[in-house]
Amino acid sequence: MYQVVPGGAGGTVTNAKPIKQKLKRDARPLVVVSVLGLVLVISAVITWCYYIGSLRKEGEILSCWHTSDRKLKFFIQTVFDNTVQCYRVHCEELVLNLHVEHAMTYNVLHWYGGAETSIQHCPISIYGQQAPKPFVTSEIDSNRSGFGGILERYWLSFNATDIKINDSVPFHLGWNDTVKTMYFQARFHDTPYKPNPGEAPCAELRYRVCVGLDVTSIHKYMVCRYFQKPNKVPSKTDIDQEKLLKYVANICKHRFNHLELDDRYTNRYGEFELDSAKFPNATAMLQKLKADGFLVSLWTHPLHKNTPSSQVPYSHRAYHQHSRLPVVIERDRRQSLSEIERTLPDRELDIRCLESSVFMPSIEVVEIHESIVGQRVLKLAGEVLDTGDPIIRPLWWISTGDKTAYKIDSKFLIGDDLMVAPVLEPGKQERDIYLPAGHWQSYKGELFDIKEPLHLMDYLVDLDEIAYFVWV
Repeated sequence: MYQVVPGGAGGTVTNAKPIKQKLKRDARPLVVVSVLGLVLVISAVITWCYYIGSLRKEGEILSCWHTSDRKLKFFIQTVFDNTVQCYRVHCEELVLNLHVEHAMTYNVLHWYGGAETSIQHCPISIYGQQAPKPFVTSEIDSNRSGFGGILERYWLSFNATDIKINDSVPFHLGWNDTVKTMYFQARFHDTPYKPNPGEAPCAELRYRVCVGLDVTSIHKYMVCRYFQKPNKVPSKTDIDQEKLLKYVANICKHRFNHLELDDRYTNRYGEFELDSAKFPNATAMLQKLKADGFLVSLWTHPLHKNTPSSQVPYSHRAYHQHSRLPVVIERDRRQSLSEIERTLPDRELDIRCLESSVFMPSIEVVEIHESIVGQRVLKLAGEVLDTGDPIIRPLWWISTGDKTAYKIDSKFLIGDDLMVAPVLEPGKQERDIYLPAGHWQSYKGELFDIKEPLHLMDYLVDLDEIAYFVWV
């Protein structure tokens, strides 16, 4: 058993001075060897202490333990890059079908990243206890305790510490809020993960812990080095059987298992037959996709003949999954899930949701989007390829030294110079707004030239408005 722990009183050296005795000549080589061994041990201890000290910004401690005397491959590599220090941790089990587990405390107040969950909080909120479970996607509307469709093996803390789990790891995540600990586990048994063909099921845990000067700079560092950037968007309409099968081969290469064919697979809009020119042997193609383990879905058109037997009652929805504001801001906690299931979205919620959508990158035909958001989003999308900076950003992105900004999840930035503050509470036509220090102009034309952050209490926002502020 081995464990990395902070030093304690039991290891304190006393002040008693030993009596010096002259050694015999034949004992001196043994002393030299002993001293050399002691130096090596001290060097190892210093290395570990340096590692632990670097991680102990607000109390984080990494520990690794082994519950038997089996051999375990374990090492840490230190990497220095200007203002960033990174530690590459590699722990490999040499016995088949056994797991490797590390524990990381999260005493830091604000963590971001990880997975989409049924109840989303930003920063992350961890409750209760959870044994390590596969870090894979699930349908969180039916599996409330599962991970959703957005997963990133990456965590970022407000004190500029990042954790990145390697993509090759059969990763399981657990936690215990009582002792403020997250558990990183690698295993192949009793899990959906499978080893590569020809490889033995020996669990291997690899990850990086990086420490930087501030949260924004360390995030940029990690994105530039460990996240692939997009280079082009695959055509959604110019498709045929050959291109589709080639695309499927790439999906298989990256171990995905679902494919959706968009709406230009037919000859005319409203038809359901595949275009025979594009797909000369659709049956064989679909059989191959099925043999490869794919679930295939087709984008269909909501067109129907005007006969009573074929009409679809679109006004009576069975489940109102989208009756809530976008997940880029926290969901309205005042409206329970049962209420969402029983009712259609009311007028106010529908309007507020539409107003927030105006500032999303994907909307197309709204004048305010074209005049304020559109060109800004296009410019930021081009910069993503060079910088990796997100288009939609949290408020702390431009205010890394402001602790209040890390707790705000009801406002967001588009780039660094446009802040959006939607109304989230029902029946409200005002909201509190937190403005970071700087030069801001509101959508009403008000100017705020402030050297310190400013709280605007009960700021009026009519139902047909959404509050936004531009850096000037």
